[in-house]
Amino acid sequence: MRFKLSTIFTFSNNITNLKKDIEEFIDYFNENLKEKNAKIEEYKIKENQLFLNIFSDGKYRPHSSLLQIKNNISREFGKKHHIGIREIKIEEYIIEFTLDKKPLKKIGIPFAKLDFNEKNVKMILKDVDDEFLQRNYIDRMITLVKDKVGSQYYEGKGEYWNKLWESDEKKPVWAKDPTEEMLKQGWLKQGPTKGKWFYRPEITAVFRAMEEIAVNEVLKPLGFREVIASHIIPFEIWLKTGHMEGMPGEFYYVCEPKTRDVEKWERFVDLTKITKEIPVEELEKNIALPTSGICYAQCPMIYWSFQGKTISEKSLPVFIYEKTAVSGRYESGGRHGIERVDEFHRIEPVYIGTREQLLDLKQKMLDSYKHVFNDILDLEWRMAQVTPWYMQQAGKTDEKHDMETGTIDFEAYMPYRGDRKNSEWLEFQNFSILGDKYTKAFNIKAQKSELWSGCSGIGLERWATAFLAQKGLDPDNWPDGFKKYLTALPEKIEFL
Repeated sequence: MRFKLSTIFTFSNNITNLKKDIEEFIDYFNENLKEKNAKIEEYKIKENQLFLNIFSDGKYRPHSSLLQIKNNISREFGKKHHIGIREIKIEEYIIEFTLDKKPLKKIGIPFAKLDFNEKNVKMILKDVDDEFLQRNYIDRMITLVKDKVGSQYYEGKGEYWNKLWESDEKKPVWAKDPTEEMLKQGWLKQGPTKGKWFYRPEITAVFRAMEEIAVNEVLKPLGFREVIASHIIPFEIWLKTGHMEGMPGEFYYVCEPKTRDVEKWERFVDLTKITKEIPVEELEKNIALPTSGICYAQCPMIYWSFQGKTISEKSLPVFIYEKTAVSGRYESGGRHGIERVDEFHRIEPVYIGTREQLLDLKQKMLDSYKHVFNDILDLEWRMAQVTPWYMQQAGKTDEKHDMETGTIDFEAYMPYRGDRKNSEWLEFQNFSILGDKYTKAFNIKAQKSELWSGCSGIGLERWATAFLAQKGLDPDNWPDGFKKYLTALPEKIEFL
């Protein structure tokens, strides 16, 4: 890497008569920079300002010198000349570095102009302050450029997928889209806003049976305990998990009122009463910008609850699950039926423990899921090692896949979509071990052990869709294992 930093130090008084002292200081300071392959090569004095150009050819960042220069000058010149530095301003900062691959198309980032010549990048910043540099923005900007170029080579590249196991083929009882049929039979009503549904007693009973199966056949036998989390997630939690960087276009954002003062809301209320419409412009005056969003998944809030804690060895492993928080994800044009929606219901098991404890849990949990999907739901399904979801959200795939950590997807055959080989199967369950990604992010420790964590979202809509797509809506066609949990459907509501 090559760096050129052009900066201005503004002093409290005129320094034109201090040229000799400044030259001596620069010579002294350059001696310290030699071993770092850096140098103050050019300088100029103008009234109370010192203009410096600092160069570096290597890993050393010239902006790292600014505070040191300021402190040394303030100490030496303060004693001798009773003068100090009032301000540091960066006129221009040029950083040149080389990429592994040349960009396939033009990219840009905030705060800087980018010039590309094949794999070579020139990043130019102008008029930034010292605080900007001290907060490590530069290295993040360099990383961001590299990531953006790297992502261009992943766009359109197929997700890593390696089949691990597949059930026997099962003869489906029909080949209809279950959502369409449930609408016809009155089990569902399309919600008042996009991607939401009103679930009537029949499908709700199916959901509750699925929930009971997940809790009683998978979670409780393995020692999971229930917790209740907030539905509202502050942005700072998503910053730690990476969701804020990876999927800001999928959140439902939450705005708080600026005030409860009745007088402040009076005009809004009056307009509503008169027009019988929502006066949006008036509403905007009384709500704050969002600082949080609706639950995307329960695990970030669960990790937050352990933030900064040291877990005793006797409490390991920690197995907990949350099933009350409703998840919201803006799917835009990707919505379909009840399996791809903006609002859905899921159980989120989270597990925190040592590597050995989580690998032991992995086998037990996969065996429990197999028992449910084979013996109770009688599904045709398969398991595959896939690109971990936390890499997908960053737009990346990985050529090296760790069989200990990462994500396993469970996919069900959907007869209404076509034949088994050429149609898209539904991902209706997953299991992830994430290593120390989140235990480090949230500073979760044990007394002695190194901690790993993971999660395994159980989506009720996905389980129900996979089941009903293969088994139909007629309980007579449902397997006996499932009938033990749902002996009969609720009485149908008749409409005139």
